[in-house]
Amino acid sequence: MQHIPKLQVLSLSNCRLTSADVSALGDAIPFLPHLEEVDLSYNNCLGGNLFHLTQKLKPGCNLKILKFMDCNLIAEDGSSLGNALSVIPKLEVLDLSMNKDVGSGLKTLPQQLKHLSRLQKLKLHMCGLKSDILQALVITLGHLSDLTELDFSCNKNVGGAFNEVGTELLNLTKLCVLDVHQCSLTKEDISILTQVIPLLANLQVLNLALNKHIGTAEQLFARLRFLPKLKDFIASNCSLTKDSITELADTIPNLTTLEMLDLSWNKCLGGNIKLLAEVFQYVTHLQVLRLSSCNLTIQDLAALVSVSCAGHLPELQMLDLMYNGTIDDQSWGTFFQELTGLNSLLELDISLQPSTRRDSSPWFPALLDSLSRFPSLTHLGMQRWTFSTIQREFLHAFNQQNKRNIHFEYCYSPLLPPPEGKYSRNR
Repeated sequence: MQHIPKLQVLSLSNCRLTSADVSALGDAIPFLPHLEEVDLSYNNCLGGNLFHLTQKLKPGCNLKILKFMDCNLIAEDGSSLGNALSVIPKLEVLDLSMNKDVGSGLKTLPQQLKHLSRLQKLKLHMCGLKSDILQALVITLGHLSDLTELDFSCNKNVGGAFNEVGTELLNLTKLCVLDVHQCSLTKEDISILTQVIPLLANLQVLNLALNKHIGTAEQLFARLRFLPKLKDFIASNCSLTKDSITELADTIPNLTTLEMLDLSWNKCLGGNIKLLAEVFQYVTHLQVLRLSSCNLTIQDLAALVSVSCAGHLPELQMLDLMYNGTIDDQSWGTFFQELTGLNSLLELDISLQPSTRRDSSPWFPALLDSLSRFPSLTHLGMQRWTFSTIQREFLHAFNQQNKRNIHFEYCYSPLLPPPEGKYSRNR
């Protein structure tokens, strides 16, 4: 590499590097003064060997991006990286995600982050962080005014950390992405975040999924209305209640830039979709709607059909209704028979739970007739719904005759009898 001194990007992710390779890369670093990006993600051998790189970094180097995702890093690697940050003042992106054993070695990271005044993205997804380290990190991050993306997700031992220092996030005026899903947030954490999040005026992505106490934080849902740029809101598996759903419905008309809404795995949504559907007319840019495993009912499907037929979801590209085994066959038939207005829809998923098998015959005719009403559809997920040979032939024929290439996912069952009526083999 000393023969390519002007190299700016070194990307060797998923290259099965050995410890010897890492050592050789470390030896080459001093000969690459223009290097701005290093991505060694998905190379397990980095674990215990990161010092080969970090100890060769010279003060004032030009590195802007460091990515070490899923590298089997351990505590010692975290320590060596933390100690090296003081010589990387231009760093803008640091991603250590999916290194579950690195957390305890990041104790020096908060102190060293003070040297990174240009840091824009910090991703510590699934890093084994604990509350004390997260608290120290948040205090330090309050001084990094350029930060736009912050990911602490899937660190299950940080519950309670925001209670003490959450207000420090108020200084992150440029923050666009905040991901704290599956962080075991306590009621006290959520109380602080309820005060802080609505004041992050540039926030575009908010992921609160898999935090069970979110469901009772009605005030948090109510105050989302103060986020004028919010595009993605994820609150799946948050134990939502009817009160929190009502507050969200009252808030949605203010979220005119919303593009993705994920409320999956909240059983209380069953029978209450109408509350949300009635206000979808205000979020005409919605592109992704995820309602999987929500105990949906025939009334919920009717509400979705009504809002789509009214033309209120003109940009919807993904509709996720999988794992709603509470919907009977007749209701699915009515759904496909009446659903219109989704000209931009690319993906529709009605797959069943892994332990379930059901025959698609009762609603197959309605499905086949509906396909021409979805001109953009490319993927239809129907996993664990069984289809006979003749039904498969009809789906294949639709693609051929209409010059379409829809990918149908389903469970093939050659033992099923052919459907009756106009969809028989003699059609």
